[in-house]
Amino acid sequence: MGLFDDDFYSTKVSRRRSKMHEASNGSGGHKWPRRSRRGLATWQVAIICSVVSAVTAVLLFSLVTGQLTHEKAESPAVIGKVAASSGDPYDRIIQAAALVRPAVVSIINHKEDNKELNILDESALGSGVIYKKDDGKAFIITNNHVIEGAGKLEVVTVDGETRKATLVGADKVSDIAVLSIDAEGIKTVAQIGDSSKLRLGETVIAIGNPLGLGDTLTSGIVSYTERTIPVSLNQDGVYDWEQEVIQTDAAINEGNSGGALVDLNGKVIGINTMKISDTGVEGLGFAIPANHVMETADELAANGKIARSYLGVYSVDLNNPYVPLAEDQRKELNLPTSVKDGVVVLDAVGPAKVAGLQFNDVITKFDNQSITSTLSLRKYLYDHTKIGDELKITFYRNGELKQVTVKLLEKPEE
Repeated sequence: MGLFDDDFYSTKVSRRRSKMHEASNGSGGHKWPRRSRRGLATWQVAIICSVVSAVTAVLLFSLVTGQLTHEKAESPAVIGKVAASSGDPYDRIIQAAALVRPAVVSIINHKEDNKELNILDESALGSGVIYKKDDGKAFIITNNHVIEGAGKLEVVTVDGETRKATLVGADKVSDIAVLSIDAEGIKTVAQIGDSSKLRLGETVIAIGNPLGLGDTLTSGIVSYTERTIPVSLNQDGVYDWEQEVIQTDAAINEGNSGGALVDLNGKVIGINTMKISDTGVEGLGFAIPANHVMETADELAANGKIARSYLGVYSVDLNNPYVPLAEDQRKELNLPTSVKDGVVVLDAVGPAKVAGLQFNDVITKFDNQSITSTLSLRKYLYDHTKIGDELKITFYRNGELKQVTVKLLEKPEE
């Protein structure tokens, strides 16, 4: 049955109504009394349908939207696993920069070989970070290569004031140096963060003195949290050390060295140290992690130097693809064919000379640990020994396997 008893929506005549029509016109001539029935007009039905439809739609809409609202209230908005931020991310950069900026200084290195102190080149400019105040002095972290060869050091604060700086201590291996200045008027000291908690893709800012344009700010992301890159301590093209660094695409240029790499909490998580600037290379800047920096800086501030074990050998790698030994040099060593890696002694001084090591000895082990290069030799000495230790050295002399024990001394200042 339809919504209405009179089958308004049906185009067919009902069987009941058809029979009634036949009866009224039958042969008997009997007429049924006409029943008076008052029905609804078409316009009335249309109005009723419209009202019912509208009410139904409203009820359904309320039910659906009420369910959606309930679900939204229970589930916070997320993008993947990252919660939606309620603040402006660029405002965080502004706030972080404001916190650290007063603690970042420009450093001017008047080198000894400059006859006129007023003539500066790019290498004489750098940056530094004030990280503590003690006993009327403010202490500044920078890179060793920023202050190397200094005849006179000056620091320019964020407000443009120039102050004389004193070198407290420097370390070539870690490329860290500490300076001190008069603490009068110094109000801001940088907060040091935990670089071990850095995340890939985290936003960072670099503050420093690129090309003498002090108080410069750039931003980027952490491209890699723990990158190990080879370095040549003597700048002779032979990699003899490895530096663990934070890689970033924040713009770092000449003069940024020693400046601050800062997270969005306004904490220093690295000291900018270098960039790769070959043709076709872009966005490869590096900073020494703050955790490594502080270990070195604290020892430099306390002792003025880093005490490391010293063996006393000048060497070349037996198997170096960049500086290979000539064939006649290899023949002089008279090594067994099984020996492929090691360190060839060029000169022995200090403890090594006392122990009897000589020219053309080939060192292959320290305390049963394989030594394959000058880099591995230095890393073992610095990371696994201390001053006064006795070190067992395995080496070949004219093809004969030998061992000797060396007592390590403190590395002399260069």
